[in-house]
Parts: sequence; C-alpha cells; structure tokens
Amino acid sequence: MASPAVVNINDVLDGHLALELDCLDRIYLNAYANKLQVEGQVAYFLRDHLGNPVPSPALFEKIGNRFRAAVSAFAKNYEIPVLHLKSPDRSRWDDRKLDHVTPYLDRAAREGRTGVVAIISAQELAWVWSGKKCDPKPGQSRFAFVKARRQCTVYYFYVLDSDFGPGFIKIISYFPYPAKVWVNGHEWVKRQADRAGLRCSILANGFAACDDPHRLQAIADRLGPNQIQAFFERWMTVIPTPLTTADRAAGFWWELSMRQIETSTTCVFDDPRRARAFFEALVQDNVGIGRPGEVAMVFSRPLRRPTKHIYRQRIFGTGTEVRMDFSYKHSRVKQYLKEGRALRIETVINDPRDLDIARRLEHLPELQAKARQVNHRLLMIERAGQGCAIETALFERISQPYAREGQRTGALRFGDPRVMALAGALSVMVHAVSGFTNKSLRSLVAGLLGTDYSRNQMTYDLRRLRLHGLIERLPHTNTYVTTPDGLQAAIFYVKVHERVLGPLLSPNRPPAPLELRRAMATIDHVVEDYVTNARLKPAA
Repeated sequence: MASPAVVNINDVLDGHLALELDCLDRIYLNAYANKLQVEGQVAYFLRDHLGNPVPSPALFEKIGNRFRAAVSAFAKNYEIPVLHLKSPDRSRWDDRKLDHVTPYLDRAAREGRTGVVAIISAQELAWVWSGKKCDPKPGQSRFAFVKARRQCTVYYFYVLDSDFGPGFIKIISYFPYPAKVWVNGHEWVKRQADRAGLRCSILANGFAACDDPHRLQAIADRLGPNQIQAFFERWMTVIPTPLTTADRAAGFWWELSMRQIETSTTCVFDDPRRARAFFEALVQDNVGIGRPGEVAMVFSRPLRRPTKHIYRQRIFGTGTEVRMDFSYKHSRVKQYLKEGRALRIETVINDPRDLDIARRLEHLPELQAKARQVNHRLLMIERAGQGCAIETALFERISQPYAREGQRTGALRFGDPRVMALAGALSVMVHAVSGFTNKSLRSLVAGLLGTDYSRNQMTYDLRRLRLHGLIERLPHTNTYVTTPDGLQAAIFYVKVHERVLGPLLSPNRPPAPLELRRAMATIDHVVEDYVTNARLKPAA
C-alpha cells in the first residue's frame, strides 16, 4: 500500500491561495469620561459645573434616574424592544448577547433600515464612584469619593449601522458612566467593497473570493480611528446619555481607548481538500511545541526570566475541527480552519501595553501594524519549519572553523551537545521573531544542556554564531536576531537530531517505522559481516 503523500505547507501557500487578506476583525473599545477619573474632578463636576453647594454622592442617583427614565422614553417613542437579562454568566463574553438581538438585526436588514434595533438591560459589576461622608467640623458636610466595584444597571444599545452593520454601545447608569463600544472590521469592509462595486463572495465573517484582491486589501487598510470615532459620535447623538450637551461643551464627554482588538490574516485556498491537508500538516509539525518561551516572542517582546507572565501554546479540537492557540500575557494568537477552506490567523490584543502601545484609539494603526506582523511572523516560522533543508555550502561553512572579519571562530558541529542546545534555543519561536539577549538565550541553552552554562560561555557562543552569519546584533542594543540562514540551520539541526536520528538511535524515543528499522537491521548485519570478513574486528 502506497504511503500517503506528505503535504508541505510551503507548496500549498505558494501555489494554491485564492485570496489572502489582512483585516481588523472584532473591535472592542472602552469609553470613559477623561475629566471624571480622579476625586478632585468629581467634586469640581458636581459643585462648580452643576452648581451644587455640596458635592454630594446623592447627585449620582439623580443623574442616573434621569438617564434610566430617558432610556425608557426613548424605547417607547421609537418602539424599540427592551430585553431584560439576568446577571451574565462571567464565563461568557459580551458578544453572546448578540444571540438575543440577532432576530431584530436580521429583521432590520431585511427591511433595509438602520438604527437602534434593540436595547438590552442587565445588571453587571462595574468600577464606579462611591461617596462617604466625612465631617471635619460640626455643621459642615463634606464627602470623600473612592472607586468601588458595584452592581449596576447597564444598557446595551444594539444598532444596525450603514457603515459597520451590527454593533453596540454599552453605557453603565452610574457615575462616571463608563461605556463600551463593539464593531466588526470585516463588516465595515464588506459594505465599503459593495459601495465600490467590488464583486466579492462572503465566507462567514470574512471573504471567500474577490475579483480584485488588491483593491479589497486597500479598503481594509483604510479602516482606522476616524471611521470608528465617527461611528461612536453618530450614535451618541441618537441614543440617550447620562451626560448632556452642556456637559460635553464643558469638556465632560467620553473618549475611546482600546480594550480588545482582533487583527486577522485569512488565507483562502482554491480547494477545501488542500485547506484540510495544509492544516493537518501544520498541526503535525507543531504538535511537539509547547515550552513557555516558544510562543511569547511572536509578539516581538524580549523574554526575561524569571517572569510572572503567562506563555503557553495549545493544540485542541472540537469534534473534527482543530485549533491552535498561542498566548502571551493578556493576548493570544488563534489559528483554525474557517468553514473548511481558509486558514484564519487572529491576533487578539486584550491589553495594548503588552506590545508597548498606549490604549488611546489614536494608536490603533500602530497596534494593527504590530498585530499584522505577529500573524506574518507566525506564518514565516511555520514556513521555515517545513522548508529547513540547508544547502551543502551552508552546512560545510558552519560545521567548520571559519575566519570572518579578520577573526577565527569555532565550528558549529552537528551532534555536539552544546551546539545542539544552541540550535534548540534559536529555533524557539519567541527568539526567532523578536530578538534575544545574552541572558534570555542563556537560560534556554542551560535548560537544554541540563548543566551549568556561564555568561562567558554564552558570550563566546554568541560571537561564533554572529561570525558564522547565523545571528546579527541590532544597532545600538544588546539584542540579537536570527538571520534567515540562522533560523533555517537551527531548525534543520533540531529536526534531524530529534525527528530523524532520535527514533533510530535512542531507546527512549518512539521507534522509527518498522520498514526503516528492518532495513537498518539488514544494513547493520551486512556491514558487520563485511568488517568480519575483512578481519578488522578484535578476537573474542
């Protein structure tokens, strides 16, 4: 029986992609009143702006009641259904509420109208201002304000927008009235492509095909802070809000910051069979990956040890669908097959500070650029993992002493324990994409060697790696990055050692295929007889 054909993901990516698109996916934002975030600002708002002699927390309830009454009147006047939900299951995210309003969104879409289609009222925990009375002198009233976590009434205003399609604005009814905004980038791109007359076929939350992929990518690239801010401003003039027009004129209004941003890369294959074969090959090649450091540096962050941050990777399936997850701090990368014909890579940033980016919405382009780099780096590393065979000239160069820049450096001989530990550390995903220092690489090499490994030894090894052209130092830093030759050579050394020779030579590894073991046994017997006949073996 013939062995099944071995799929190499490079062949599939290079020859069978129908469409590749980078696009913002889910966009989940915080909205906060910037001038109501510290105690003094609260007192100023209540006393100086609203004209109350005593900045009392009783005023919070007054404003909240006015807001709740306005919501009820708004829903009644425009015949908008109000859905009252119980306290949410904390294991479920806000977008599950979409299940309750989908019928209303679908109806509005069929009727070709936009607007607020439903309001969800729920009780949720939120950080709000709480007041406590403190009287420094008899006859005087003074209140101190502190942030506290309280159960509050919240309203989700679900809208069908002409630009973004389904979305919501959530407002908490207690001071300082924090809010959240949710929209979907793919939905925005779909509508802009339709307006531009670009013919596309839809693949769930994405695209299956397009007549002009370059124009489609250009449309996706246009989505940024201006369009999202316009969505927010448009609907904040429609829905009732606890802050008034006079409050806004005085500078008390909401500003947007990034809470969760998903950036996706979708690779649509020309045949669903290739999509399945591609992903199975990808999983098989990465199933052994999982040490903490192997995932973190997809995010372009230097790994410092010891560290309290979470770095992990999982490969798991639901039924027959397999998904690969990579996590770093508050953020993660997901890889999965979308409807059986497209590879979807999603970088989900839950805290922009993970990538040294401020949270304000104006920094979205920078965050999106870094997230796209994460997606592309992941593909780059996976490509290298399945195309790592090195040329004879490169193998000979690094396995022999080498003179470069007027200096002579030691060889990197295959099989040497220290060299193999270096190769293993360099092939770790995190270092391959973001860089490493003497300290961060040394900890990995020491762990692979299982013995003491000094800073001086690491310095020497960094020097010979650099002189062999396998790594290079970033200008004006102590950080190194792996060159393309270095990544290819490191993965080649590791794969040959661990996946080719290991099963043949080590009794502690899963054995090689039976046919190969039988052939090796035959060769071993023939060579032994050959040596015996040559009378080279010592007498017993």
